[in-house]
Amino acid sequence: MAGLAFLFPGQGSQSVGMLAEIAARYPVVQETFAESSDALGYDLWALVSNGPEEQLTLTEYTQPAILTASTALYRCWRAESGAAPEFVAGHSLGEYSALVVAESLTLADAARLVQIRGRAMQSAVPSGEGAMSAVLGLDDKIIDDICLRHCTEDTYVGAVNYNSPGQVVIAGHAQAVLAASESLKETGAKKVLPLAVSAPFHTPLMQPAAGAMAEAFHSVALNDALMPVISNVDAQPHRKAIEIRRRLVRQVSEPVIWTRCVATLLQAGCDRFLECGPGKVLSGLMKRIDKSVVCSPLEAIDTLQSASGESL
Repeated sequence: MAGLAFLFPGQGSQSVGMLAEIAARYPVVQETFAESSDALGYDLWALVSNGPEEQLTLTEYTQPAILTASTALYRCWRAESGAAPEFVAGHSLGEYSALVVAESLTLADAARLVQIRGRAMQSAVPSGEGAMSAVLGLDDKIIDDICLRHCTEDTYVGAVNYNSPGQVVIAGHAQAVLAASESLKETGAKKVLPLAVSAPFHTPLMQPAAGAMAEAFHSVALNDALMPVISNVDAQPHRKAIEIRRRLVRQVSEPVIWTRCVATLLQAGCDRFLECGPGKVLSGLMKRIDKSVVCSPLEAIDTLQSASGESL
């Protein structure tokens, strides 16, 4: 099974009722959610199954929900005799899911950590003062240069998610994001789409959240990873716990260089990719990064059931 990589999605892939069909076939789904619920002190499966959607979309609830759903899907895959991956990588929050699979973190510790992370990221900047927008159809350098021109001593805007060629997310102070967005449109961006978030994730404005995460890691055991985990902040594979911890703290306030993460996996010889989590966001990005590579969403029942037959 050489060349198998698992990719784990981040915030935005959640939906009320996710994994319902799979949970009906695989008891391990609700068992996995029970683990997280015990760690968090509330019924996470009930929230995911029934909503309300307004609560599920709050960052402190979204992050544990996606983490747990991703872990549950991986356990379903293994229950079908699916092979363990050679490499794992996660987009933002998804890096924590990758670390659970790599046995660097327990699910319980990861659930508590991402709950803290979600709260800290949401509270780092007052509601309404931050913004994020997706920019389509411009080169990374053009976006970087325009954002830099709209930064002042008191305001910040910059690229925070390099998702694929021609798809970059910018974030920062709301007024700076708006001004940069107008300049990007004038420069030739196909679209600039405001995102439904109020906090400017992965910017220097998240330093208070980075400090909270540095403190939170003192209370959990982080082990060396069983397989290489690609870091969001340097796109390099890491297995040592001390290196993983440092980069997870940095990740809160530094850009996610996802295009380079995928390039690292391709250079390492990965030729089979599974998106292990709700939705198909990363599978879609893979088509934009390298059309010759297929990333199959594990949320599909037929993908799970193909595990033992290795027919992907």
